[in-house]
Amino acid sequence: MSPAAELLSILTFPAIDPIAFSVGPLAIHWYGLAYVCGIMLGWAVARSLVRNEKLWPGNTSPCTVAHLDDFLVWVAIGIVLGGRLGYIFFYDLSSVIADPIRAIEVWNGGMSFHGGFTGATLAMILFARRHGISIWSLFDVVASVAPLGIFFGRVANFVNGELWGRPSDVPWAMVFPTGGPFPRHPSQLYEALLEGLLMFVLLQIVGRAGGFRQPGMVTGCFVSLYALARITVEFFREPDPQLGYLAGGWLTMGMVLSLPMLAVGLWALWRARRAAR
Repeated sequence: MSPAAELLSILTFPAIDPIAFSVGPLAIHWYGLAYVCGIMLGWAVARSLVRNEKLWPGNTSPCTVAHLDDFLVWVAIGIVLGGRLGYIFFYDLSSVIADPIRAIEVWNGGMSFHGGFTGATLAMILFARRHGISIWSLFDVVASVAPLGIFFGRVANFVNGELWGRPSDVPWAMVFPTGGPFPRHPSQLYEALLEGLLMFVLLQIVGRAGGFRQPGMVTGCFVSLYALARITVEFFREPDPQLGYLAGGWLTMGMVLSLPMLAVGLWALWRARRAAR
């Protein structure tokens, strides 16, 4: 690496306090604010989609705005519980068995997207059955706005200086406080752009171009695109230290968990197209 590039890598990582602000003894972390911002902004966009009845089969929205208001609590619980349990079982089970108190130490990080995805899916199924809502259409509503939450979550990972990438000599590589002396890929920002902003734009285009009229189409696009984006970023992201690389030094747990997602996403696309025909 040239001296100029090395200097740039040192200067570009902002030293931001992970605590956004404190109210007495209560510390509000950027990570928690990211979850709140993602869920609330997604909820606002979802409300606008439901109000636009022309987007849906038969020009009838699958649920009401009041339904979405009630569902907000369900999906928040599903994301948090699923994300935490997923991280424990997929990435940190041995440590939690050795020290069970780690299971509730969410302030030390440890949320799995794949676990949060599973928890949110279960919450959607239960809510849809309870209120007589089309499950696939509810999936589509949530899938179309979920990238907003992913975006804020990955930005929070960057602010916390966690989940950094592999060592690199690219000009935008950064030396993270907990990543050793070597410049690394800011893989959190790669994920924020690919899994967050880009996916949100693409899913909005697909949905508003007729995708919502084929229940499951937007969901299939979301699951497939996320799996592909995650597998791609895993080539730049440092694997979790307690697991390392799998299968000869190139496969990661993120890739392993994304492969079934890709299969499910492609199946959902096939099913949506078949149902439409």
